[in-house]
Amino acid sequence: MFRFANIEYLWLLLLVPVLIIAHIIYTHYKRKQLLEIGDADLIRELIPNASTVRPHVKFGLAMLALVLIVLAAARPQYGTKEETIKRQGIEMMVALDISNSMLAEDVAPSRLEKSKQMLSSMINKFTNDKVGMVVFAGTAFTQLPITCDYISAKTFLQSTDPSLIPAQGTAIGKAIETSLMSFGAEESEASRVIILITDGENHDDDAVGAARKAAEKGIKVMVVGLGKPDGSPIPVQPGSNNFMKDRQGNVVLSRLNEDMCRQIAQAGNGIYVRADNSNSAVRALEKEIDKLATAELETTVYTEFNEQFQSFALIALLLLVIEFFIFSRKNKRLSRINIFEN
Repeated sequence: MFRFANIEYLWLLLLVPVLIIAHIIYTHYKRKQLLEIGDADLIRELIPNASTVRPHVKFGLAMLALVLIVLAAARPQYGTKEETIKRQGIEMMVALDISNSMLAEDVAPSRLEKSKQMLSSMINKFTNDKVGMVVFAGTAFTQLPITCDYISAKTFLQSTDPSLIPAQGTAIGKAIETSLMSFGAEESEASRVIILITDGENHDDDAVGAARKAAEKGIKVMVVGLGKPDGSPIPVQPGSNNFMKDRQGNVVLSRLNEDMCRQIAQAGNGIYVRADNSNSAVRALEKEIDKLATAELETTVYTEFNEQFQSFALIALLLLVIEFFIFSRKNKRLSRINIFEN
């Protein structure tokens, strides 16, 4: 397994295109200045040792060295030892609604952002459990296979938004079915649960039937409802006063469908909780999850990593040495050796 121990240093790579643009602008400016002095052929005769290629070669070597230095600073590592760790926990799949209606702001800062905050808070308290994530709108797909890698879980969670699924809708049944498949075909002694987070609006399939199938397999379906039954407009952009409208030009109101959420939870042998601007929904979920039976879970992790930055640093040093010994102008003593063209 390959990874960067200090991955935040990779942001420094953004300097490279900036420096390249600056170099192009500066080179163009110098050429323009020379042409203002006189004819290009005459200038070439006046400074016969000048090279138009060497400065670009020096700059290219310096940029390549910079890239390698940044990569070295990020500490590339390669996992060399796998270890199977056994833990006592449960298996949980999160089915997160990312349809446009989840952008409504009747729950601060929005239904979707509130969902992310709730899940992040729960993941922070996990120690031995496995977690995975399915996102859905008009269709559903597994965004994160079930894992004990909580850092990856939070990373995937924060990158979730409605643009991941262009097809709009609320395919809750498909989300539950996809969650069931994500557990895998093997049976487990650990409790399995699906946390369905949605506003329940405009469901497109048999969500209750899918929840019932999950319950028959011993998998509970717990539902978290986001929004208000009275409805709320859906902003085109987060925080804006420009709201989505229907074909007649009327502002669309998105309403929490609590009746359907309760039916799904009942069919899935789980509970229904409504999320508001407090942490009551998280506490209710955690209390219910604590009741579930845990079992021994196996997961494979890399426990030893070898540092690989030395190779990057050595090559960068070599490139800088080469760059140092390349003169911007032709060396008279070496002029007979035609390595670089004019």
